[in-house]
Parts: sequence; structure tokens; C-alpha cells
Amino acid sequence: MLDPDQSGIGPPAAPFLAMKQFDFDDRPFIVIWEVTRSCSLACRHCRAEADMRRHPLELSTLESFRFIDQVERCRPTLFVLTGGDPIRRMDLTTLVRYATQQGLHVSLSPSATPKFLRADLAEFKAAGVERISLSLDGASRETHDKFRGVPGTWDWTRQAIANAARAGIPVQINTTFTRQNLREFDDFVRLLEELNPVLWSVFQLVPTGRGKVEDLLSADEMEGLFERLARLSLTAPYAIKTTEGQHYRRVVLQQARGGGRPPDARPFGLRAPLGINDGKGFVFVSHIGNIQPSGFLPLTAGNVRTDELLEVYRNSPLFRELRNPSLLGGKCGRCEFRTICGGSRARAYAMTGDYLGEEPLCVYQPPLLPRPPLEAPARPPANERPPAILPGRLTSADPSFR
Repeated sequence: MLDPDQSGIGPPAAPFLAMKQFDFDDRPFIVIWEVTRSCSLACRHCRAEADMRRHPLELSTLESFRFIDQVERCRPTLFVLTGGDPIRRMDLTTLVRYATQQGLHVSLSPSATPKFLRADLAEFKAAGVERISLSLDGASRETHDKFRGVPGTWDWTRQAIANAARAGIPVQINTTFTRQNLREFDDFVRLLEELNPVLWSVFQLVPTGRGKVEDLLSADEMEGLFERLARLSLTAPYAIKTTEGQHYRRVVLQQARGGGRPPDARPFGLRAPLGINDGKGFVFVSHIGNIQPSGFLPLTAGNVRTDELLEVYRNSPLFRELRNPSLLGGKCGRCEFRTICGGSRARAYAMTGDYLGEEPLCVYQPPLLPRPPLEAPARPPANERPPAILPGRLTSADPSFR
């Protein structure tokens, strides 16, 4: 566990760091499955570049059952069905029910479309859906519809949120901040007070798929956003997390170190173990079964049709490298926050071609000489861990990627 005095964080951060241990080398905390890439929207940031057509090599229902059996052997805390738009699979309820029967905790991440509005959410709840996440990328009808690329999506999203509430399914709101909507932050906060989600998941753009470099926040803008989120997290009636914004954790820790928390502030509410990152507690399986560190880091280490998901997660060179903070380059490699942050591996790869390179959009300058890292949860004894990391650096030509 972290020695606060050694880290420089100090006692105020203790509530943030006092959490259950999780061995990222043993199994993933969360498995994301892209059940289809088909979608009727045309979102400007879509990492999948989804379109209306379903891929002929999507996992069949029977193959999906076999894959879900693999997920069960991983024992993840969360299993998320995403897309594309998962509602475009006719067997979606069957897949949810089967996953639930295997003991998995299933969440659903659909697109807000007329097809989803016609879905029987009570049936999905009965099948086992524990949460639905819906995206709001504009705080007004005009800005959201422009972001999503289809007129009417604002109204459909608001109706979908209401439908989920009536069915008794908790709703998570996902928002991707870009240069186009950052100015709406305060409007988003007011909107979320009205919608009352259980979680606000704030995505930071990765320039892959339809995501463009020119839409990215600057490092200073991202830092300012994280500072506002950290302050909001003290009083908001919903939890706050970031996706591909790993250095938000550093900002929260730094604010905790500085003190000044109001006496009625909420406790630090962590919903996942510290240190989760692409390939580290996180694994993504594509619509055709490719096993990848995340949907934003589209490097393939295996395929569930031919490989065991847990074996690939534990032992593929790609995943092992991503879980080893000592391999991080640039300032991430000497940063004392490298074990609990580590920067976005996906954004580093998208912008530099090096998935172990430094986070391109972080303003923090660590000491020139490496400091002892803030430790994520303790690891088990060596005789209970997989073998040491395999030597050599992977490239796109490595057979592990095919």
C-alpha cells in the first residue's frame, strides 16, 4: 500500500487510496464487448466509424454463448455490451439473459434511436440489465444533434432516459468533451441535476476512427476540466469518472493533498480500483471477436474464436507491456503517479504511434529524476503470479497482433 509520507500526497488523500485490492495481472476488472458495429447514427467522435450494415463475421448467437462462458471464467466485476448500437442485434435480450445466468453483472450501452425507444426495457431489466449508459454530448438540442450527426437525437435521448427510469434501470450519462462543447460545462452540470444519473462518465477524445486531432482539448483545457470535475465531485449527487482521462486521478489526489475540503464534502467515491488503464484491468472484444486493450487502442492480441480470453489477457506480450509502468516512456516513465494514472495509452498510440509513450495531453511535469511511484493495490506473492513479462517490444508486424 501507499506510504503517504513517501509519496508527498499526505494524509488528506488517505480516503481516496483506502480501497480494496485488485490484481490486474490475474484478471480484468471490466470486459467490454462490442456486440455489433452497426449503428444508425453518425457521431463525429465515433472510434468505430460505425455504419448501418452489420458485419458478416459478427459472432453468431452460439459463438456469443461460448464467448460469454469465457467472460465468466475471467470473473470480471463488470460486463458491458456496447456497439455500434447493440439494440440492432435481434438476440440481444437472449445474450443478456445468458450472461446473467452465468453470474455476470451486465450493463448496456445503446444508441438513443427510435428502435431503442420501442424496446421493452422492462424485459431487459428482467433479463438482467443492471445499468444503461446513454450519451449526451451537447447540453442543448442544437449542439447534441450536431455532435451526433442526426437530427432528433436530443429528444430521443431524453425519452430514452425517461423510459429507463420507468423501467427501474439506473442510468449513466456519457459525455465526450471536445473543443466544440467544452464551453457548455456549466450547462451540462445544470442538465445533470435535472436528469439525476447515477454516474457521469466524462470521455476524453482519442483521435481514432472519426475522432480528429483538431477536436481535441489542449492539455491546459483538459487540466482545467479535470479541476472542475474534481471540485464538482465533492458535492454532486452522482458519481464522476473519466474515460481515457487517467490523469484526472492525479488532479483529485493533488486537490486532496492541498486540503481545503469543505466539512460537508462527499467522501472520495471510487467505483473501481486505482490504476485501471487500457489493457490493465480493462479488455475489449470487438464485434468479430478480436481481443484488444480497449476500443480506443485497436491493437489485436488474439481472437475469442480461437483463443481463451483470460489467457490472452494474462499472457500476451501486448497486455503485459501495458500493465508494466516501468516501461512507460517520456515523463510518464518518471512520474510518481505512473501506477495509478499511467496516462492514456490509447491517445499516446494514436498521436505518437507508441502505446508506451508519454500522455500527449498532460500539463504535469514530474521531477527530472524518477520518484518512487504511488502504489496501486498490492500484488500477490510471486508464486501466484503469471511468468515475468516477455522480452521485446511489439510492433504492428508482430504475429501477436493478427
